[in-house]
Amino acid sequence: MSLGSPGVAFLTGKRVLLIVSGGIAAYKALELIRLLTQAGSGVRCVLTEAGAQFVTPLSLQALSGEPVHTTLWSLTEESEMGHIVLSRSADLVVVCPASANILAQMAAGLASDLAGTLLLATDTKVLVAPAMNVRMWQHPATQANLATLRARGVAVVGPDDGVMACNEFGPGRLAEPPDILAAIAAMLGGAGDLAGRHALVTAGPTHEPIDPVRYIANRSSGLQGYAIASALSARGARVTLVSGPTGLDAPAGVERVCVETAAEMLAACEAALPADVAVMSAAVADWRVEREAAAKLKKRPGAKPEPLTLTLNEDILARVSRPGPRRPGLVIGFAAETEALLDNAADKLKRKGCDWIVANQVGHGTSVMGGAENEIHLLTASGVESWPRQSKHAVAALLAARIAETLSSRTSP
Repeated sequence: MSLGSPGVAFLTGKRVLLIVSGGIAAYKALELIRLLTQAGSGVRCVLTEAGAQFVTPLSLQALSGEPVHTTLWSLTEESEMGHIVLSRSADLVVVCPASANILAQMAAGLASDLAGTLLLATDTKVLVAPAMNVRMWQHPATQANLATLRARGVAVVGPDDGVMACNEFGPGRLAEPPDILAAIAAMLGGAGDLAGRHALVTAGPTHEPIDPVRYIANRSSGLQGYAIASALSARGARVTLVSGPTGLDAPAGVERVCVETAAEMLAACEAALPADVAVMSAAVADWRVEREAAAKLKKRPGAKPEPLTLTLNEDILARVSRPGPRRPGLVIGFAAETEALLDNAADKLKRKGCDWIVANQVGHGTSVMGGAENEIHLLTASGVESWPRQSKHAVAALLAARIAETLSSRTSP
């Protein structure tokens, strides 16, 4: 199986009607089509007039393998009531990206173009993936429209927080295609090549208190672990995500257990076992203060700060990797290093007793810790694979495919 192979097509036989509306995020619809077709789903596309300002019908057709529908006024198609056929021939209608305009159109029941007409005519389930400027997202009109659509049973995935094309930051950024795929799989009930499997994933930093207001922590955002949890869920796994403090929303279909300290994370992991696979991506603090101060430590003019006595936290990865009946069949650790990356990662693989190590270079200038992209090296018993720099969601999709392949090979006759 190639590095990017999706494994078993877990949406085989499913049909998705994808409506691409206007917005700079329309280019991500191309990646969503690729993911859907790899998962076995048939995809037919409707491109709005505004959407055509950002992507072309040819691009959508090349990836979907189906003609792209753009107008309500096709004499050939509409002589057979094409918009009715389109609206009822799919198992799910997905609007991605869903602009503020099309959400308003849906809420008002306007049928002024092909997209609006088929959305009004459909009796199947609808999923929208909003994407717009943060102020447009937060406007009372948009929120009222979303409330109306949710009350009618329309499902919503995203939006995420992040930097937008307009250089503003906040909610309104289109959810990543793997997260949208996970939401689609959850709605369509795709079996998935990890169906029946339980995955334990850890993510984010831990906060080790010094006093009631201060703590020891690191720069981890939790994005990579959350992306992995989403990718495993999209493949049908039951996922328990043990998360340190982050600003991220729980992925669709994932059970999240929120913790703060390393001790709490260890307890939550042990409570979640047994599992078929454990992906330990959290950046757990190695040390904690031996005695947390009961009151805020005060700065005294001219006085040196009181020394902090540190003690080691228990090694969660080593504990989960210990041989025994509750050890997951596949344990994957992470190594974030600032120097001698492969040597340190190989040493960690040997010391911890895990099966794989995902190693990445962090530190000044890498933008990995807390960033949106990652460049990893996968260390296994077979050697080292170096993957190109790509989004953390793409890394998660590839890693989930490798996990599915490995677990499947162990149970195949």
